[in-house]
Amino acid sequence: MSKRVLVVDDEKLIVKGIRFSLEQEGMEVSCAYDGEEALNMAKENEYDIILLDIMLPKMNGLEVCQQIREFSSVPIVMLTAKGEDMDKILGLEYGADDYITKPFNILEVKARIKAIMRRASKAKPKEEKAKVVQVGELKLDCESRRVFIGQKEVNLTAKEFDVLELLVFNPNKVYSRENLLNIVWGYEYPGDVRTVDVHIRRLREKVETNPSDPKYVHTKWGVGYYFQG
Repeated sequence: MSKRVLVVDDEKLIVKGIRFSLEQEGMEVSCAYDGEEALNMAKENEYDIILLDIMLPKMNGLEVCQQIREFSSVPIVMLTAKGEDMDKILGLEYGADDYITKPFNILEVKARIKAIMRRASKAKPKEEKAKVVQVGELKLDCESRRVFIGQKEVNLTAKEFDVLELLVFNPNKVYSRENLLNIVWGYEYPGDVRTVDVHIRRLREKVETNPSDPKYVHTKWGVGYYFQG
């Protein structure tokens, strides 16, 4: 089954280059050239990954990413022409899984996509792992990768789920930010530890009644993060 990729960029030459390169790898590539078109395609089709430029006509990539996150946890990689850290952190704040800074090497793009897809397939539950875990009001369904607080479903991104699942299955074990970055994002991930902080903050905003006084995801100051029900 070939992997389906949506490439979104208003620079047609960039899209053409990425499309050609990914099709050489046997992937099925769809293209969009503005934010509205990208959002509609994401609603109407199932993709394995989306490459999404930040600077787009009609609706910028951050808005598109944020809106896609309301209905899908598909891995999203932001393409940004700027190298500033703020752009990268902003992309992650809006629910992106990764970012690539332009100008990029197409081999880097392919390597990053393959790494994300490998991690996505590894994230599928192993048979021996409990299918559903309940801690207080928090319920994790590992098979469908859904999270509930009481009766209400919480919409987590793929990475937020991966972080929460790791912590829940290892209660009271403190993970440093470097550890979490290596386990959840992989050793080849080029980002820094602030990526972890952004995801932990977003996770707390979604699963905690009071994010500044967390019940589940705790901080051990100067060491890292841990789960306690």
